[in-house]
Amino acid sequence: MPASQASAGHLLQLIRSGQATTRGELQQATGLSRSTVGHRLDQLFGAGWLRETSGAPGAAGNGAATSGRPSAHLEFDSSHAVVLAADLETRHAQAAVLDLTGRVLAQRAAPLLVADGPEQVLDTLARWFSPLLDEAGADAARVCGIGLSVPGPVDWATGRVVQPPIMPGWDQYPIPERLQHAYTRHVAPGGPPVPVLVDNDANLMAYAEQRHHFPDCAAFLLVKVSTGIGAGVVVDGELYRGIDGGAGDIGHIRLHDAPEELCMCGSYGCLAAVASGRALAGRLTAQGTPTTSGSDMRRHLAAGHPDAVRLAREAGQRVGEVLVTVVTMLNPGVLVLAGDLAGTPFLAGVRELLYQRAMPRTTAHLRVVTSQLGDQAALTGAGTTVVEHLYAPDRADARLAARDVG
Repeated sequence: MPASQASAGHLLQLIRSGQATTRGELQQATGLSRSTVGHRLDQLFGAGWLRETSGAPGAAGNGAATSGRPSAHLEFDSSHAVVLAADLETRHAQAAVLDLTGRVLAQRAAPLLVADGPEQVLDTLARWFSPLLDEAGADAARVCGIGLSVPGPVDWATGRVVQPPIMPGWDQYPIPERLQHAYTRHVAPGGPPVPVLVDNDANLMAYAEQRHHFPDCAAFLLVKVSTGIGAGVVVDGELYRGIDGGAGDIGHIRLHDAPEELCMCGSYGCLAAVASGRALAGRLTAQGTPTTSGSDMRRHLAAGHPDAVRLAREAGQRVGEVLVTVVTMLNPGVLVLAGDLAGTPFLAGVRELLYQRAMPRTTAHLRVVTSQLGDQAALTGAGTTVVEHLYAPDRADARLAARDVG
């Protein structure tokens, strides 16, 4: 790294990634002088973002003392701030306080209808945050940002959902501004604005699963099947969102043999109209077992209901048909299945069609597994996204500059 680019934010990135964890290693990695490294570290210490710990003798490479004295190691202080995260589904929501490593400090889950509209839903989420902070033993001054997961396509630049089929009344609504305002009113009156980041649930789940469990996978795919169907793609450690957040919306790929199936988007023959939790709930109800949602399907599957098991396997096969093309295009190393239907019957259906119809070359190194983070995936992804955004080199430098001016 050229010394001219090695700002305090870049030093923080080197430390957080483990590439350089002593002053000597930072000098070697950046080409900066000892005094310049010290000055920039002072900025990070002053902000409370770093802490020093004693290392093993000689562990610091070029920066280690030759006397055998333990070298001081630098590490990101994940306790200096907290993140608020919320995961909004169609019929319920979760909210949590997380530390900067993604560890949940306090959490709440309750019914909440996305169809009630953005004003009511965002206000309710904001009201949940105050008691959660109390439970976590953190005050509003320690909140560095809010992450929100939503079940619809999101334009990342604006944080607004774009034509979401299962979020009536939310299209182009200013979610970040409204949630920021509600948070200030209910939790931190008179406090500074807190950044709010919004993304699609499948994106955030994919980001969390990849970062926490498959960090070496350069091409990663997650498919969520609940009320709707969506996918998240992580390439070289970065989410791929497309030009306006529409990447991964595989639930609205048309099937050639289902022209009579009406989807919530208004079109006929979409994958979601055939294989989503909502579609299967309708079929199970028609067969005599009242079922209102993907969550109900999940309960029936857990109980081993034979018709639910059969329908889930068939849905897996239909999703597998579409994934043959997706996997052939992306050539991922890992495919994670998540959501209400992502149990053994659905997994078996996906694998059956995928390995049957894709070329052996495409699947030779592919792992098809279910989510390891489960119901925590979207919350973890929302929190991780906030941290990665706020502590990225350029953003970190801007925050340090604002702190110095203040």
